[in-house]
Amino acid sequence: MVGDVDKMIAVGLVWGATNALMRRGALICDRRSKESPPVGTIAGWLSLVLTWQYSAPFAANLAASAAFFAMLGGSPISVAVPVTNAAAFASTAACAAALGEGTRLWPAVLGTALIVSGVWICVL
Repeated sequence: MVGDVDKMIAVGLVWGATNALMRRGALICDRRSKESPPVGTIAGWLSLVLTWQYSAPFAANLAASAAFFAMLGGSPISVAVPVTNAAAFASTAACAAALGEGTRLWPAVLGTALIVSGVWICVL
């Protein structure tokens, strides 16, 4: 189970980092579409997918999701979900702050500490 917790944390870290990166990629795509708006829904979706700043983190996020579902076969879901989501929350907050997004530091640190404490209790 200890090895599985490491994998769960790794998946959560990838999910969190890619969440922040996909947001940045979507903002880049939005800026481009304001300059020359795509015609139709499919063109807008295609524009987003062809923006590498969005599609590369999206591919990594999907790979982490596949790893998560493969990991669920041998791990209890009552541990896997909270551990992975807690790591994703903390990683999203840290990566968003590192990318320069406006993050309120102390609430993020307090929330992360409470989540880590709760997950630690669950894993015991």
